[in-house]
Amino acid sequence: MSDPMRPRASLRTAVVWEVLKEALDRRVKATGREALDVLDTGGGSGNFAVPLAALGHRVTVVDPSPNALFALERRAAEAGVAERVQGVQGDVLGLFDVVERGGYDAVLCHGVLEYVEDPAEGVRNAVDALRPEGALSLLAAGLGGAVLSRALAGHFTEARHALSDPAGRWGAGDPVPHRFTAEQLTELVGGAGATAGSVHGVRVFADLVPGVLVDTEPGALDALLKLEAAAAELPAFHAVATQLHVLGEKRG
Repeated sequence: MSDPMRPRASLRTAVVWEVLKEALDRRVKATGREALDVLDTGGGSGNFAVPLAALGHRVTVVDPSPNALFALERRAAEAGVAERVQGVQGDVLGLFDVVERGGYDAVLCHGVLEYVEDPAEGVRNAVDALRPEGALSLLAAGLGGAVLSRALAGHFTEARHALSDPAGRWGAGDPVPHRFTAEQLTELVGGAGATAGSVHGVRVFADLVPGVLVDTEPGALDALLKLEAAAAELPAFHAVATQLHVLGEKRG
């Protein structure tokens, strides 16, 4: 199967997609079932759900936005996977009002923890939705990436403020309510009853490189993708990544 992500968008998703696909392949082998039950909390219009359904998995998307769910339905139909994608209105803090507890082989929680009032409860719910030894894919905003970005833009006071702020915010105008370090995310996963496995830095360089360079220089996009992949697992780069991805497994 070809890469389901558009070339430019792949800079933001390629690392997560590869890690997630490998984790699901392992679950397929462990369970003996080719089709897994996947829950995508905050999955929006299906950036991950539709490609996962194209691989044959059954995907339930929980999202608070009716517009996003409408777009998901249309996108799934266009991709020919509508029968394997279900959209449900809700959020991760009220997850079990709309989905089954312990009913999924994998749960995606991407870009959700930044915006919920209680991130720890959000992770607990995501883990509680898993079957024993199910896979958790957690993606959240990284503190270091925001600090670096503000500093490179010349906003040094805001960068320093983010370093000391408990939520990792650079000021009152910051649109992101929470940011995390890799250590904080792995602690949340462990406290929720799962074992944190690999940690990857996402968008280590992509948000710092001028878009015109990537779009116009021959071979630049492919080279940048390879650089992102090479740096993703190195702890030294987790501290400056725009996002952090943690792969967890529910304890049996």
